[in-house]
Amino acid sequence: MTLTALRLTVKSGEEKAHQPVDGNPTPMWKKTPANCLFQVPSESQELDQARKLMENPLLASSSLDSLPNSCLSFRTSAFSFASSASFSSSSLPSSQMGSPAHVQKLIASQDDPLLAKEIFDLASRQPGFRHSYSAFHTLIVKLGRSNHFSLMDSLLRRLKSESYPVTPGLFVDIMQIYCNAKMLDHAVKTFLRMPEFNCKPLTKHFNSLLRVLIDHNQIRMAYSLFQNSDSLGISPNIQTFNILIKAFCLNNKLSIAYSLFNQIFKRDMIPDVECYRILMQGLCRKSQVKTAFNLLDDMLNKGFVPDGLTYTSLLNSLCRKKKLREAYKLLCRMKVKGCNPDILHYNTLIVGFCREGRGQEAQKVLDQMPANGCNPNAVSYRTLINGLCKQRLLEEAKAYLDRMVSLGLDPHCSTFHSLIHGYCQGYRIEEACGIVELMLKGGFVPHIQSWEAVVPRICDEDGGVRFDEVAKMAGKDAQLVGRCRQYGSSASLSNLSHGFNFR
Repeated sequence: MTLTALRLTVKSGEEKAHQPVDGNPTPMWKKTPANCLFQVPSESQELDQARKLMENPLLASSSLDSLPNSCLSFRTSAFSFASSASFSSSSLPSSQMGSPAHVQKLIASQDDPLLAKEIFDLASRQPGFRHSYSAFHTLIVKLGRSNHFSLMDSLLRRLKSESYPVTPGLFVDIMQIYCNAKMLDHAVKTFLRMPEFNCKPLTKHFNSLLRVLIDHNQIRMAYSLFQNSDSLGISPNIQTFNILIKAFCLNNKLSIAYSLFNQIFKRDMIPDVECYRILMQGLCRKSQVKTAFNLLDDMLNKGFVPDGLTYTSLLNSLCRKKKLREAYKLLCRMKVKGCNPDILHYNTLIVGFCREGRGQEAQKVLDQMPANGCNPNAVSYRTLINGLCKQRLLEEAKAYLDRMVSLGLDPHCSTFHSLIHGYCQGYRIEEACGIVELMLKGGFVPHIQSWEAVVPRICDEDGGVRFDEVAKMAGKDAQLVGRCRQYGSSASLSNLSHGFNFR
């Protein structure tokens, strides 16, 4: 079958090929609203075109890729034609396909995996041509990611039959592909097939498989593989144990996690900092703080320096259990043991104290921060101010707000609202209006809850006279002031909200 006989019609019926216009060559294909036609050249043009495509694979790729997806069958037919009996081995020597590296780049550039496979097969049919291993690897991954598993497996078998040296990275990619397709048994079988390719799996490849299985909630399958690791010729390392311990801790299987931790010592291995931290985090999540501190002591006795995440977990757990004195002692102990507390550790303790209504102790923590080389941030101040307001320690809260603003930190509207609400609860309208004025001058828009707190108090106090000042600060007109006077002491958000456009 020659190129003259090829014509692809998308819809029923055929149309005549378009003729050249003004001497310009007719395009190879032309799409119309009714169909997609391949323009048939003369026999001599066929040979010239095919030879050009064969001599320059990149030209072939760009020419065929320009066809619409509906013409896919033509694209594959064109490649098949290029290698058909129309050309003998003498007319197209293998060198015209380009080097194996050139073909590999051409395959890698294809978005369509089936077209990439056609290019691969075309090159394979050329006498004396041998694909590079990279071409196999690239095509196998392309086919696998597009769920062409049978084609992927046939290429893998061909690698074996042609005695290519296979790298473990290919098997890791295939295992990931199978897991993403939820074909987890195939992923495990792929790992077990590695020795068939004279490719000895290493512990890091075993760990990669465990991670992939665990990421897909197949913890039991991963654990079963681990239990058979010795028969597979795999020697688990600390990272292997860390992967499994973390998985069981996150799934509330602390007994198995602790058993794995003890196995480390039975294998004459020593846990690392990450291993201790993972187990301590699991214990803290289950509120087993005492056991977690026993692990911390064991860790310190062995000469390890716990990292910041370890201390964060312990501090959070102590604060949740309201053991704030122990949490403060741990914070002080950190620096002695070689781990300087950071902003997260200090803020954790400030939140703990404020949550329990112990704002003055939170003040001490914040005030000590600069001397310890850690400056408070906006979260530190906001947490403390809100905590002090809840305890009606408004003067202290206002002082920290002023300090915060002077440092250029963003107080956030909720921080202002805490003070406004506190002042209004104590009928300190002057101070409440002062905070509103401070907000507006700073470019902050008060929450509707802030207006709900301050407006009724103003109306109760002087019938809305002072509200004139607030309305002017907010840029409101006299109609809104009149509405406030109209509702007087019974003013509420439901009645006044039509006059406010604050959010």
